[in-house]
Amino acid sequence: MNLAAISHRSNAQYTYAADSDHVVVTIKTGKDADNTFIICEDPFIHELNRKREWYGKRKKMELFLELENHYIWRIKLCPEYKRLQYYFEIEAEGQIYTLYENKLTRKENENDRSKQYFKFPWLNPSDVINPPEWVSNTVWYQIMPERYSRDDQFVNDGRFKNWGDMTNAKHDDFFGGSLKGITKRLPYIKSLGIGGIYTTPVFLSCSNHKYNTFDYKKIDPDFGTEDDMKELIEKAHESGIKIMLDAVFNHSGNKFAPWIDVQKYGEDSPYYDWFFINGDSIDREDFSTADGRFYSFSFWAGMPKLNTNNPDVIDYFTDIASYWVEKWKIDGIRFDVGDEVSHTFLRSLHTSLKKINPDIFLLGEIWNDSLGWVVNKEFDSVMNYPLSSCINDFCRYKTMDSTDFMYSLNHCRSLYPEQVTRVLFNFLDTHDTSRAIESCENEDVLLQKLAALITLPGSPCIYYGTEIAMKGLRTPYNRQCMPWDEIESGVHDEFIDKVSRLIKLRKNNASFQSSELSFSHNPDNPRLICYTKDNDTDIYLNLSQNNCVINTNAKIIYSNKYSENILYPDGILITEKA
Repeated sequence: MNLAAISHRSNAQYTYAADSDHVVVTIKTGKDADNTFIICEDPFIHELNRKREWYGKRKKMELFLELENHYIWRIKLCPEYKRLQYYFEIEAEGQIYTLYENKLTRKENENDRSKQYFKFPWLNPSDVINPPEWVSNTVWYQIMPERYSRDDQFVNDGRFKNWGDMTNAKHDDFFGGSLKGITKRLPYIKSLGIGGIYTTPVFLSCSNHKYNTFDYKKIDPDFGTEDDMKELIEKAHESGIKIMLDAVFNHSGNKFAPWIDVQKYGEDSPYYDWFFINGDSIDREDFSTADGRFYSFSFWAGMPKLNTNNPDVIDYFTDIASYWVEKWKIDGIRFDVGDEVSHTFLRSLHTSLKKINPDIFLLGEIWNDSLGWVVNKEFDSVMNYPLSSCINDFCRYKTMDSTDFMYSLNHCRSLYPEQVTRVLFNFLDTHDTSRAIESCENEDVLLQKLAALITLPGSPCIYYGTEIAMKGLRTPYNRQCMPWDEIESGVHDEFIDKVSRLIKLRKNNASFQSSELSFSHNPDNPRLICYTKDNDTDIYLNLSQNNCVINTNAKIIYSNKYSENILYPDGILITEKA
């Protein structure tokens, strides 16, 4: 047996509270393990029953996930006294191996030397990771306000290009989208079945993307006013749509008042420690900070990095975010560059905002494994870039088969506790990536990607324009204006209808929201993906170049390129039990 493949620690990666009554325990083994058991009980059970030594009950664990080189086994337990002590027995090749915290050995070779058991000390309800329940049933829609829609009162003062004109496109082009423009399009957004809008930053800045904020208390005049923001939120709520704003607390813009003060007064400025400054020459207007005179986002001198360890900075941005939640009644906050903001600040902010609204959704922009941020109650969820890669890569690389897809997806599912997996922010593309259609041969393949996005565990988000297969390989082309003339003339009706029906299935089918799924594989067609959600709904995606026979008596609830038991190349079939 491959003993080196066996892994467990009694921390949130492997053991976590599912709710106030249940603890989930997982263990990773090699694929040569036949069965895995947990021997568990209260750590003081022997004292309760006047026994000399601790003892536990042996329970069989389920095979939860298959990875490329590992199995992950799982069991959900209900500790009667809220505590849990345990060790493992692993069966392989006719042998039994025991895993304690301090040793792994064959059971027959065990001796009386000290055994350190694994332990879950106490199930504290306040420690349970508890994201807002509404998020798992929400399909999001990401909007860049500058590129989404002008309002009816728009007047071009000469600073704006004609709407959608990408001739000689530059990173600093402006087109005049606004908050009122988004409000104007709420009926369209609602018709898609969208449950939440996530907007990129809306506060005063010199850029079109607004990630270099000058004033966190002022809506950029190009976008409108605070009243326009309140109107958008109010009317969105009336339409059953949540609103999530983007918080850029990792760095500011170079016209942020405290930074201007530091440039003017240096170390004598009361804001000097609001930033990470290493030298005297901080006021140069060049591009890079690679010389280290101060820290900035990605070496951009125009985005000085904020010191979110400083109590004054923490208080300042806590007050700002609290205002959005309490006065504007926003439903969520997405934290830009969330992994560089201090843990101290995020934990404090989480506590403050949850006091105002326990259902506020706090989302971190982190591109990698982010377990520490969710288990320590800093974010409710993170952006699921690994899943985006999983889906996009399978469509891009034709040598991958359905087993490769399963391994990649199961890796994503292994990263977090189940309640976090249900609300992971899933997407195919964003303002930071190429448009999803760019790695697709045609719109049918994009629709397959969207079908996976909509049916897999997590809270899916569609980047504005993806519902019409908008193209764009690199910035600024991945941030084009929404072509409302084309949409209103009906050019995109057919594809919009297909996407909308998927979104509405997600809202109306409970199994789509479930995190439980199992795979099956077709040896005759390795590029056919098939998985079952919640033992109720089957999803088939034919990414091969061959027709695939699907014999089913189940109720067909969605299809594309499917007819008379034949799922054609680039086709989708979704069925549910009658």
